[in-house]
Amino acid sequence: MDIAKNYMNAPITISNTSNLSKVLKKIIDEKKSRFLVTDNGNITKIITEKDLGLFLLSDTTERKLDEISIEEISKKIKSIDENTPLNKCAQQMLEAGIGSLAIKSNEKIVGIITKSDLVRYFANSHLQEKIVGEYMSPYYAWQYSDSSISKIVLKMIDEKISRIILRDHDENPIGIVTFRDLFNLSLKLGEEEDVLDNSDPLISVIFPRKGFISESGFGGTTKVSEIMSPKIVSVQYDDDLAKTGQLLLDRNINGAGVLSNNNNLIGIISKTDMVKALAFLK
Repeated sequence: MDIAKNYMNAPITISNTSNLSKVLKKIIDEKKSRFLVTDNGNITKIITEKDLGLFLLSDTTERKLDEISIEEISKKIKSIDENTPLNKCAQQMLEAGIGSLAIKSNEKIVGIITKSDLVRYFANSHLQEKIVGEYMSPYYAWQYSDSSISKIVLKMIDEKISRIILRDHDENPIGIVTFRDLFNLSLKLGEEEDVLDNSDPLISVIFPRKGFISESGFGGTTKVSEIMSPKIVSVQYDDDLAKTGQLLLDRNINGAGVLSNNNNLIGIISKTDMVKALAFLK
């Protein structure tokens, strides 16, 4: 079994004095899902795409994006020694419910290892050993494509998930919406002074986060089909798990739909599912 230091990446950092607008732009522009947070040059915390999404969509304060410090959202980072075997890294991620670990050498943080790095190892080292169907999740969250953004967001918050499959009324999967789709919308709205909301006849505007879960503002009047990604990347139940991992890495996505022999969507295979596969390897 390989060890953490051989698959870790150099830390990508952001100062704890940064605001929410800056970190959202970095996530979108750099296509990264997490940053290590520094305090006077020392790495102390981590901020992730999922934490940002859950905060952004549920926060109802009347503040613009550049008025919210990432200190409110970042969390203490969990670390491991650089010589830790990768299956142990996978086990620690699963036990803590996290997607990354800081890597320490002589008690100093020298890198980070993520679910994507573990998937990369699995894709390189375990070809033709496992199939997708052994590790896929048969449950997946879904909504109809003509649902309002507010309904989608409330489901994401309630289930603490970052993606939802969208169906038409013939029950055919036709798209997917993720946190990043909502991040793009949030940045666009966050640059505006006001967002229209008619929930109170005496108050005609609110700020963006409240709008996401408002049934009378843009959250209730905008259909999710307007921002969804219209194509669901999918694989077959019997496909090789390692090759599927490489597909996720190549497409820079966290999960893919799983199709039956009849091409019906029967589940989702995610990077987390592949980390589970690695966790139990000897």
